[in-house]
Amino acid sequence: MLFDETRLIERFRSYAEMDTTSDETSQSLPSAAGEWKLAEHLAEELRRIGMKNVQVTPYGYVLAVLPAQGKQKPVMGLTAHMDTSPEANGSNVSVCIHSDYDGGVIPLNEQDVLDPVVFPELKQYQGQTILTSDGKSLLGADDKAGICAIVSACEYLLHHPDIPHGEVHVAFTPDEEIGRGTEQFPLEAFGAAYAYTVDGGELGELSYETFNASEARILFHGVSVHPGEAKGKMRNAVTIAAQWLQGLPAGERPEYTEDHEGFYHVTSMQGTVEQAEIRLILRDHDAEKLKQREHVISAMTELMNTIYGAGTAEIFLRESYRNMKEYILPVFDVVEQAKRAMRKAGVEPKITAVRGGTDGASLSAMGLPCPNLFTGGHNFHGRFEYLPVRSLAKCAETLVFLIRGDE
Repeated sequence: MLFDETRLIERFRSYAEMDTTSDETSQSLPSAAGEWKLAEHLAEELRRIGMKNVQVTPYGYVLAVLPAQGKQKPVMGLTAHMDTSPEANGSNVSVCIHSDYDGGVIPLNEQDVLDPVVFPELKQYQGQTILTSDGKSLLGADDKAGICAIVSACEYLLHHPDIPHGEVHVAFTPDEEIGRGTEQFPLEAFGAAYAYTVDGGELGELSYETFNASEARILFHGVSVHPGEAKGKMRNAVTIAAQWLQGLPAGERPEYTEDHEGFYHVTSMQGTVEQAEIRLILRDHDAEKLKQREHVISAMTELMNTIYGAGTAEIFLRESYRNMKEYILPVFDVVEQAKRAMRKAGVEPKITAVRGGTDGASLSAMGLPCPNLFTGGHNFHGRFEYLPVRSLAKCAETLVFLIRGDE
C-alpha cells in the first residue's frame, strides 16, 4: 500500500468538517460561502505540497498543475467537486473512525446504527477501518474523498521525483450537486486533452455512461376564498398539485428502479391555497426515453389546465446534462488506461452505468472526455454514508498508476 491510512483520514477530515452544502436557491457561483472557504484551503494546501500555477478563479474553481517528470505526453486532467448534497444536513460534520470493523452493527448515535442487515455490502469490509458521520449529518465522501485521493496522489509523486510521468492539470469544482459544476468551468485555462472525474462509488467502480438528465418545476395557481364560503369558488393549488402527483407513472420512482431503468423523482413540494410548486428531476440513460418522460409531465400539466381552467398550471423544463457515453466511445482508450491503472493497484475494474451524473458528463459534452473513477464510498447524500479507508487508499494508488501511465 502506497498510502498511510492515518494521513488519509487526517486529510479527509480537514475537508469533511467544512460545511460546503450547495444551495440551489442561490444565484451566485459558488452558491455557498463554505465552498469559498474550502477552495482557499485547498489552494493553500496545493501550494504547500509543491503544485504549480495554483489559483482560485472568480467563480470558485481551484486549478493547479502537477509538472511533468521525464515524460512528454498529452496533458491529463483530474477533477472532483467541493460541494456536498443539500439532500441531507452537511453542517457540524463529525467524522467517526471505526477501526477493525467486526462485521456487526456500527452505532452512529443514541438512536441510529449502520446495520449490515440493511446495508449488506458492509460485510465485505470486515477487519478494515470505516469512516462515518455521527448520524446527524452526511459524511461528505461525495466528493471530498475524491479531492483527498487527488491531492494525496499528487503529493506522493511530488515526493518521488524519480518516478516519470506526464503533466497533470487538477480542477476542484463548486456546485456539482445542484447541476451547476461546469457553468463557468475554465476549459481553456484547464488545458487538458482528457480528464477523469474522481467521484464514483465503491472500490473498482469505473463509469463512462451516465443518465441523461432534466429538471422540472411545476407551478400551480389557485384561488383563495374563506373556507366557509368556498363552494364553487375556491381553487386549492395544494390539492391540484397533489392530484398532479398521482398522475406520475407507478413504479417509476428511484426506490423502485435499478440498472438502466429511468425514473421521475420529486425533490420538493410546497405551497398554499394560492400557489403551490413541485420540483422534480427526470433521468434516463436513453435520450429518447427522457424526451418521453418530459412529454408525460407536460401532458399531465396541460390536463390540469383542461380540468381547472387555462393558466392553472405552468411547467418549466431545463436540461441538466447528457449521457457522456456518446462522447467517450470515440476515445475509448481513456477507459482502457483507467482499467490498466486499477489492475496495477490490485483493483479489478467494475464497469457500471452511473445512476446519476457527474461534472464529467457536462465536460465530455464540452469536448473534454471524462470517465468517472471510484472513491470507495457508499450511501452518498444521506446520514448513513460511509467510507472504507482502504478503498480510499486504493483510489489514490490507482491515480498514481494512472498518472505514471504505461511503462
